[in-house]
This record gives sequence, structure tokens and C-alpha cells, in this order.
Amino acid sequence: MNFLHRTWVEIDLDAITNNFAAIKKHCADTKIMAVVKANAYGHSVMDIAPKLQELGADSFAVSNLVEALQLREYGITRPILILGYTPTENADILAENDITQTVFSYEFAKKLSDSAVSKKISVKIHIKLDTGMSRLGFDCRDKCGKLSDELLNTLHLPNLEFEGVFTHFCVADSCATDCVDFTNKQYERFINCVEQIEKAGFKPKYKHCCNSAGSSLSVDKHLDFVRPGIILYGLTPDDSLTLPFNLDPVMTFKSVVSMVKTIKAGDTVSYGRTFTAEKDMKVATVTAGYADGYPRALSNKASVLVNGKRAKVIGRVCMDQFTIDVSDIENVNEGDEVILFGKELPVEELARLADTINYEIVCGISPRVPRIISKQK
Repeated sequence: MNFLHRTWVEIDLDAITNNFAAIKKHCADTKIMAVVKANAYGHSVMDIAPKLQELGADSFAVSNLVEALQLREYGITRPILILGYTPTENADILAENDITQTVFSYEFAKKLSDSAVSKKISVKIHIKLDTGMSRLGFDCRDKCGKLSDELLNTLHLPNLEFEGVFTHFCVADSCATDCVDFTNKQYERFINCVEQIEKAGFKPKYKHCCNSAGSSLSVDKHLDFVRPGIILYGLTPDDSLTLPFNLDPVMTFKSVVSMVKTIKAGDTVSYGRTFTAEKDMKVATVTAGYADGYPRALSNKASVLVNGKRAKVIGRVCMDQFTIDVSDIENVNEGDEVILFGKELPVEELARLADTINYEIVCGISPRVPRIISKQK
């Protein structure tokens, strides 16, 4: 395949196929809203989204208008929901491209409505309810006998086509008793508010609240849509969870050896001299760094795979390269392939060492790293 064999990621579309099938089987009685924001969690949305549409995804969710328009450019014809903020002067772009906008406050909704009225268009909306995330959404964290004036007034605004209502679970990825109780409380608040909306004479076509964790563990809360994100890409919402179906990691992060050398006992490695050789060592330089998305926090902590064997990262990870100990690995040469993470070396291991989550690692793969698509089926 013709690409620069320096640092790249391989994207396994067969794994996407297997993961989608597993999720669809588990969520058999509801529709799938595939979350493909942030370049499909770093996996190449231009390749992933059309594949998901081919597999039967009912709709898509993105972060912003630019991402939504990209999906239309890539041939996505299914409904698209923007989960975040869109400047309201872009109401006409939303309407022209049949993109649904999340509405989360009366102030925002009124500006969007005014823009739509002035341009003589109608914008599809889903209303976001805050049931405990305390981020975006109309506040429904406390039970009340009637809808808030803010939400009721929003429902009456002209030129906004009310299609759906949703919320977001904040601890559905934990099986701890207090977290399960809080997820149940969020769901109870959501259903209560939806019932009040319906009593006020407004019937949402779609109700949804389950992210990846909720989709996997809370079958009783699936409603009209589930919103799988990280699980589409073969990763778990939390590495302590055991999911009720098997997933295949979609991404493998690879690089190559640029040089092999011997260092002497007492020699130091990389910036800051944070590693000192205790004996003579054979080391190799890897052509990846934090500008590619390999975190600096992995300095002196992580391992990679060379010739099927683990090699420890020594010294600080630099912008474009880092050094590994290959003293115990035979026949390491310039140009040899290095696996930074993938099926054989879980990204969750790197995330733990970097004190972060798998989401941040895969989303942080730099745009300069080519995404190479592979499939057999």
C-alpha cells in the first residue's frame, strides 16, 4: 500500500462490522444512533460513517456543524443530530442540509427560532434535558408538578420542529451501587419530564438516553434510540467493565524503527536525562512522538511490541520520536514495524499508564498520522 511508512494507524473495517452486529443484536428492539464525532473517535469518519450507514445505522450524532456537513459530503443520507452548540445564524445551513440541532436552553432556542423565522425556514430540534450531568440541558434534576416556564416556552417557539428529547448518563459506566442508583435516578427524572412534555400536548417522536455504557448494561432504558460511541470502535467505556458481548478493537497504532545502537552503562537517554543505563544496552529509536498522539506521559512507563516481544520505553517521549530498550530482542533493524497499541497491546494499558482514558488516546491521534483502511470481507 502506498503511504509513508513512518507512523500510521490501521483501521479494521471487519472489526467495525463485527462490533455493529454485536451491538445491534444486543439492542434488537431499538434504533442505532452511531456517534461519530471527533473524526469517529480518531478512527477516520470518512471511512467509518459510510460503512456504518451500509451496515444499517439509523442515524448519526456529531459534535458540531462542521462535522455534520462532512458527513453529508461523505454520502451520509440518514438523519444527523448535532449534540453541541451551533451559532444560531447558521439556521439556514441546518435546514438546507437536513441536520437536527440540539436545543438546551430557552435563550439559545429563541435565537435559533428568530433566525429560522427571519429566513422563512424550519429547523429540526431535539431537546436536551439535564438530569444530573450538570452540563448542557434544561434543568430537570428535581421533580416538579409542571414543566418549567423555560422549557414550556421553548416548545411553543415558531419554526422549530420538535422531533426528540434526550439526556446523557454520567456514571452508567460504573456498576458501583451508588452509581447504578444515580443512573436510575437520572432515568426516572427523564421519564418524568417527558411525561410532563406529553401532558402539555407535545409528543416527541424520539426519546433517547443511553450512551455506550447505557446501551450495553441498561437494556430497560433503551427507548427509541441508543447512542453507541466508544463500543463501535471495539473499546469499553471503562476498562473495569465486562460487557455482555464481545468487541474487536478497530485501531492499531504502528510506527517503525529508525535506528539501532548500543549505549554504555552510565549513558543517559533523551531530554532531561530521566533514564540512565545501569549496564550496556541495545536501544532503538521509534519514529513516533507526542505530535503523533503518543503521549509524553508514557515516558519511562509504557511498552511497545517489536518482533512480537515487548520493549520498554526509556527516557522521555519527544515530539517526533522516542527510544526503547531492545537488549533482549533479536534481529531488530531499521525499518522494523513497531506496534504502539492494538489488538495485541490494548490501548487501555497505555491509558492507565498515562492516567487517562482510552477515549483520549484514540481521539488524540494526530491528523498527520495516516489512517490506513483494511478489510477482508
